[in-house]
Amino acid sequence: MRIVVDLNRCQGYAQCAFLAPEVFVMHGEEGLLYDPEPDEAQREKLAQAVAACPVQAILVDAVETPDRRIRRSRRAHRPGR
Repeated sequence: MRIVVDLNRCQGYAQCAFLAPEVFVMHGEEGLLYDPEPDEAQREKLAQAVAACPVQAILVDAVETPDRRIRRSRRAHRPGR
């Protein structure tokens, strides 16, 4: 998965850094640093951070792995569907 933070929208409330400190870190009072490709183990904390952002500045893109695409494509091509 990949994340992007709209730093023009971010107001530095730091809810993300509080809820997912492995992904987001405040740098000074207003600067936000973040890992754009966090580990899958951070998914739940990341979801909480995204939901808690008061200005909705965090965007998450679920990146598909090749094996996921194959499984999904097989399901779509089942007879009778």
